[in-house]
Amino acid sequence: MAYYRQLGSIPPKRHTQHRTPEGGLYYEELMGEEGFSSDSSLLYHRGIPSSVVNAVVWELPEQATTPNLPLLPRHLKLHELFPGQEWKSADAVTSRRLLLGNGDVRISYVAAGAPSELYRNGLGDECVYIESGTAVLETVFGSLTVGQGDYVIIPRATTHRWVPTGEEPLRAYCIEGNSHITPARRYLSKYGQLLEHAPFCERDLRGPEGPLLVEGEDVDVLVKHRGSGPGGVVGTRYTVPHHPFDVVGWDGCLYPYAFNVSDYEPITGRIHQPPPAHQVFEGHNFVICNFVPRKVDYHPLSIPVPYYHANVDSDEVMFYCGGNYEARKGSGIKQGSISLHPGGHTHGPQPGAYERSIGAEYFDELAVMVDTFRPLELGEGATASEDPKYAWTWSGRGPQQ
Repeated sequence: MAYYRQLGSIPPKRHTQHRTPEGGLYYEELMGEEGFSSDSSLLYHRGIPSSVVNAVVWELPEQATTPNLPLLPRHLKLHELFPGQEWKSADAVTSRRLLLGNGDVRISYVAAGAPSELYRNGLGDECVYIESGTAVLETVFGSLTVGQGDYVIIPRATTHRWVPTGEEPLRAYCIEGNSHITPARRYLSKYGQLLEHAPFCERDLRGPEGPLLVEGEDVDVLVKHRGSGPGGVVGTRYTVPHHPFDVVGWDGCLYPYAFNVSDYEPITGRIHQPPPAHQVFEGHNFVICNFVPRKVDYHPLSIPVPYYHANVDSDEVMFYCGGNYEARKGSGIKQGSISLHPGGHTHGPQPGAYERSIGAEYFDELAVMVDTFRPLELGEGATASEDPKYAWTWSGRGPQQ
């Protein structure tokens, strides 16, 4: 995000001496994208940021996927993945359940009540949507307090941990890219400012508070990185000699931030607007959109629910996280559901939704959509939470009838 911020103590000139009160040196770290050619920040550490004292294999949660065969639309009931009080001992990193994935993106879900270990994703940026609950995201850049409706963007290789707060589970929908995740390019000037037609602006973004300084020795950090494991993903557990939260100050245009979906201003029209009108972020070979409560089509002959459409080039994943999604009424989909509508399969409103929507002026619905441009495969979380009846809800007949 090319939006400059400064926090804590930094020297007047970059790449120059920055001394401690005792006269020693702070250690400058450049965290940058695309080989020194894109957004970056400079962080000033009390200890040497590259030092480690041990490294062992971290066995990741199950990352294997299987093809969507036979090719079907799927309904996943995510709240069934963490029944009863299981969430109380779960954390927002190691307890994630992989739902869908391909070579560009992995989508997971978690309900957590316990603090996570320190973690960084060396594969790509993470976009974590908070379905419900509250937490503090602690990072080397400082802390972010987050809650229901927040998108949290965490740049690749940012050391952080999730600390749930309150009495309810932290329910998080985790979109992990193998790339960077940015606001949609068409909303940005050539220098990175959000433009006048964008549905949100820099005033809506919340950056870290801090600095966050923690004492500690021989501290473990979990790192997810590239390798020959399932999905090309493997893990390492580092032990570092001093706590990574030792940054006295930083500045730049690369850092975690939060954006609440309630600050997204929907683009509406006289006739139905296509999904790109609802876009918020993008990564390599995938986009993230949100369908928020909004005034709907106002042409006198409009049909407000979506027209039937074939995803010629993409798979569509909808996460239903608020209200009542008009086009899916009667399908069994409710709060905490996912629908997967794969490329090669025409999909659209449930029977009766087309007709019922005529004359509607407002939809009270909230959903996060991910469209991918390579096929998605099913993770173990999808297999464990699938509603096998969904594919037949348009016809009312299944393969046994």
